[in-house]
Amino acid sequence: MRPRQEATAETLAGVGLGLRAPHYQDILDNRPEVDWFEALTDNYLSDGGPALRVLDAIRGHYPISLHGVGLSLGSCDPLNQDYLDRLSRAIARFEPVAVSEHLCFTSAGGHYSHELLPLPYTEDCVRHVAARIRAVQDRLGRRLLIENVSSYVSFQDSQLSEAQFLAAVLDEADCDLLLDLNNLYVSACNHDFEVESYLDALPAQRIRQIHLAGYTDRGDHLLDSHGEPVHPPVWSLYATVVQRYGAIPSLIEWDTDIPALPTLLEEADKARYIQQRAA
Repeated sequence: MRPRQEATAETLAGVGLGLRAPHYQDILDNRPEVDWFEALTDNYLSDGGPALRVLDAIRGHYPISLHGVGLSLGSCDPLNQDYLDRLSRAIARFEPVAVSEHLCFTSAGGHYSHELLPLPYTEDCVRHVAARIRAVQDRLGRRLLIENVSSYVSFQDSQLSEAQFLAAVLDEADCDLLLDLNNLYVSACNHDFEVESYLDALPAQRIRQIHLAGYTDRGDHLLDSHGEPVHPPVWSLYATVVQRYGAIPSLIEWDTDIPALPTLLEEADKARYIQQRAA
């Protein structure tokens, strides 16, 4: 067992962008003024290929973080040791400042979903997920950042609110939080809970990174689509969080209908302005 690296997002600062393939060449050619990039872990777990060479090149000029969707921390399946081996090699190769994953499950019975599936908010589930997070942290020698996911269903067996569940997992696992404000707003609207009460329940000292993205309004619910600019209510929530907790390293995510890089840079400038205004 290796000692965990305690410093994670503390060495990130400002506003980053999610690294996406359509922007590779523009980034390499023009070196845009971006504070850091977040790479989707699962796209860089192979042993070779052009994507790894591009990330190597970008890593030479910018800090990076790795953000995964495949650990399936909430699953009842055994932790995927092959996945952990490949993740360990990626961490050794790219030396990310932070490593993050979603608080959800993506596999059941050995079958993998392409969705981030929500968990029941029970004490048993807290203990189950926290034990798996601790095992992953011990294996990687890294402290994880865990992200809250958007949800569209709730479980009758839930005993805790989402925020209480999240806070309990963070404490039991001794990990940190990647607070996705778009996911928080989407879930708050879909399940009709108060954002302020949610924030009150979180351990502020564990919030090490923020995600900002766009949702799609489907009329009877909000969909976490990551395919639009950040909406005004989420910007307003971001201003509240920055006023409350300071200029936490923040990231613009855009995963579908990806626009040209200047559009993402404009979104990053909005986040940077809110940080500066709060300071």
